[in-house]
Amino acid sequence: QVQLVESGGGSVQAGGSLRLSCEASGDIDRSYCMAWFRQAPGKEREGVATIRTRFGSTSYGDSMKGRFTMSRDAAKNTLYLQMDSLKPEDTAMYYCAAGPPLAFGYCPTQYNYWGQGTQVAVSY
Repeated sequence: QVQLVESGGGSVQAGGSLRLSCEASGDIDRSYCMAWFRQAPGKEREGVATIRTRFGSTSYGDSMKGRFTMSRDAAKNTLYLQMDSLKPEDTAMYYCAAGPPLAFGYCPTQYNYWGQGTQVAVSY
């Protein structure tokens, strides 16, 4: 089993920044793929920062490009999401996800493990 715990969410004014963290524990190792997703009220869950392969580049949602940066500290089993120039439309629950890589190092599109989420609220 893998446990994921997100933190760092909160309320911020438009233009501000937040840094989310996702601490992983349990039966997880460095080979696991990890990613960030979000879900706003009444909307479907969307990918925020995902990777196609273990050592590939990160893909960001169109509205997040240039503002969000995902990073990972493998030694600490922690995933981060730096969010800058936040906009009210970034308001959502943010989740991290993890899963074992597929053949040839590809990352899954459906993740096995999810955290409880951390709420981000951006006001005008």
